[in-house]
Amino acid sequence: MPRYALLIEYDGTPFVGWQRQKDGLSVQQVLEEAAAPLNGGIEPVIGAAGRTDAGVHAEGQVAQVDLSADLPVERVREALNTRSRPHPISVLSVTRPPEDWSARFSAVHRSYRYRILNRRARPGLDLGRVWHVPQRLDAAAMHAAAQGLLGYHDFSAFRAAACQAKDALRTLDRLDVSREGEEVVVRVEARSFLHHQVRNMVGTLAQVGRGLRPVNWPRQVLDTRDRGRAGQTAPADGLCFVSVRYAPPLDWGA
Repeated sequence: MPRYALLIEYDGTPFVGWQRQKDGLSVQQVLEEAAAPLNGGIEPVIGAAGRTDAGVHAEGQVAQVDLSADLPVERVREALNTRSRPHPISVLSVTRPPEDWSARFSAVHRSYRYRILNRRARPGLDLGRVWHVPQRLDAAAMHAAAQGLLGYHDFSAFRAAACQAKDALRTLDRLDVSREGEEVVVRVEARSFLHHQVRNMVGTLAQVGRGLRPVNWPRQVLDTRDRGRAGQTAPADGLCFVSVRYAPPLDWGA
């Protein structure tokens, strides 16, 4: 069966997350239902590079689908976009990857962005897209604290209790914090992440930004491997799955 790679963006607000759930609508369900007419009326399984949680957004999610028909990639894109309306999901591009390619297991790098609206007034236009923190945050202190988390570590302290990964060993390649006007933006990059890892790190760094903890505290938390020592899990609203990289890279021609 021909395999197709999909480049997707979506607003995660109305969904229970990427993955199908017993209760609530998921991004995966919408796309699989939209793809059924292209697969002889049978809903195919669509797997993603990252299983985003409820309320988490994506501007560069990548997924794979095997269809019974050999179709032009442009037709697959247009059909999925037409049949997924009116849900806030858009298939930006479709390409034909190698036969043994996997959206999840072939990925060599993933990146996320977390936006914190740091002003007294609550969000209007960006409601559901940012974490609103009215107290002034010291972005420079947050960035300095973040650098202590880079590298290969056991990230148990920043792992959700429901995480199903076999172990908590990960290599964190980038964790940058910067102020951009009224926003504090956190950019994170690694090959893979634990469940809630990014949101737990952001919630911990926010404690430093508010002056409640010293700059070396997040690293101390990391070394304890104790989730109970870390800060809160930052809300899903501010998190966006930005991109996935593959080697060799995919050619997003359509």
